[in-house]
Amino acid sequence: MPAVKYIQFDGAEQTVDAPVGTSVMQAALTNGVPGILAECGGAASCATCHVYVDEAWVERCGPPGDDENDMLECTASERRPNSRLSCQIELSDELDGLIIRTPETQS
Repeated sequence: MPAVKYIQFDGAEQTVDAPVGTSVMQAALTNGVPGILAECGGAASCATCHVYVDEAWVERCGPPGDDENDMLECTASERRPNSRLSCQIELSDELDGLIIRTPETQS
C-alpha cells in the first residue's frame, strides 16, 4: 500500500497507508487527517480538499484536469503552481511516499 505523508500548516505530520486507487482526499478522511474538509465528497465540485503537492512529487502526480483547474480558482488559501484538489490524485505504487501539505484554511 502506498504511504502518504500529510504535513499540516502548523508543521504537524501524519503518515498513512492507503490502498492503490484510493484518492489522497479519501485516505486523509479515512485516517482522520485534519485540514481536508471535502465538502463535495470527492466530486471536484468544491475546493475544500485543496492541497499543495511537494515539489518533488508534482510531475509524478500529473497536472490538474480542466474541471479541477477551474475549481482551483476558488480556493480559500493561495493557489500555487503545486496546488491540487486531493480528490483528483489517485494513489498508485508510483506515489508511495507522496508528501502533501495542507493550506492554512479550506473555507
